[in-house]
Amino acid sequence: MTTSNPFDPAPILEGIRRWVEIETPTEAPEQVNKLAALVAEGYRDLPATVERIAGHSGCGDHLLARSSWGQDAPGILVLSHLDTVHPIGFIERLPFRIADDSAFGPGIYDMKGGAYLAYHAFRQVCADSARPPLGITQLYVSDEEIGSPTSRALIEAEGKKAKYVLVTEPARDGGKIVTGRKGVGRFEVFIKGVPSHAGSRPEDGRSAIRELGHVIQTLEAMNDLARGITVNVGVVRGGTRPNVIAEEAYAEVDMRVPTMSDSEELVAKIRTLKPRTEGVTVKVIGELNRPPYEKSNSGAALYEHAKTLAAEIGFDLVDMSTGGGSDGNFTAPHTATLDGLGVDGQGAHTHYEQMYISSIEPRARLLYRLYQTLR
Repeated sequence: MTTSNPFDPAPILEGIRRWVEIETPTEAPEQVNKLAALVAEGYRDLPATVERIAGHSGCGDHLLARSSWGQDAPGILVLSHLDTVHPIGFIERLPFRIADDSAFGPGIYDMKGGAYLAYHAFRQVCADSARPPLGITQLYVSDEEIGSPTSRALIEAEGKKAKYVLVTEPARDGGKIVTGRKGVGRFEVFIKGVPSHAGSRPEDGRSAIRELGHVIQTLEAMNDLARGITVNVGVVRGGTRPNVIAEEAYAEVDMRVPTMSDSEELVAKIRTLKPRTEGVTVKVIGELNRPPYEKSNSGAALYEHAKTLAAEIGFDLVDMSTGGGSDGNFTAPHTATLDGLGVDGQGAHTHYEQMYISSIEPRARLLYRLYQTLR
């Protein structure tokens, strides 16, 4: 039977499957580019121009698809990423399959499902007889999962030109939308001690590993869950042999903070860590990698508008803040940003990653209505 419903989940799911079955780990740019070519192809018959920005530094290309209307004034920027965290071959462990209301596959929830919904909603807007008030620009980046090092400048430039930013990261906890995210800092700690023989001349040595123990305790003490501040030492290395006092040690640190003032305080503390052992040096490099996405007045108004549209479609749109960063962190400080507009589901970055098929139609309709009504 043919359906007259332009948001029928079955053909949309088929489109998502094609995107999911091209595996796109960030570190495989040729794979990401294969998907970018398929995405670009989808705009060929639409009133849109597609610009492909060559990747560099080991990352794939970025795609900018712009509507042929409304490009002379600030409009809507839609942010999506094509890369996933899953390595090549993971699709054998997590093949695309459907079970009850779930569709499984690498990156289907984070965020190929949402990226495809934004594309599908754009197709529908193009099929309408009237053009919406604002131009629409869709940016698909290749490196979000590693912190967007090669796309950040592009995201910020396009974000500053836009009036609204819609991010197709997945919905949370039963379809909640995201109106706040923590800022993310990344740091490396380099410790240099003095080597010596651990058995015959231990007093001549200055252990970098022992100093790293002090550093880890200092960093762990910065955690303040009540304030939403987390500091995690996630990687450590050091030493050469058990009978040598270690000359070098190293750590990688992740910091999450809800506000800019927290960020300034914590970054300063981490960057100025001092050694507790004489003759040992501690050097810290790193910075805030994504600024906090704090709920602004303009962001709140955008959320209220989306909530009204969702109610008309027939669902309740609840907002929340989350600790994970996204490309929305780069635009929220200066442009009204709404995140978590993608599909609902669970298991991002896991071997059971899945999206809920029942979330396809309402969420595609919401994006479509946002395109139609934002002004």
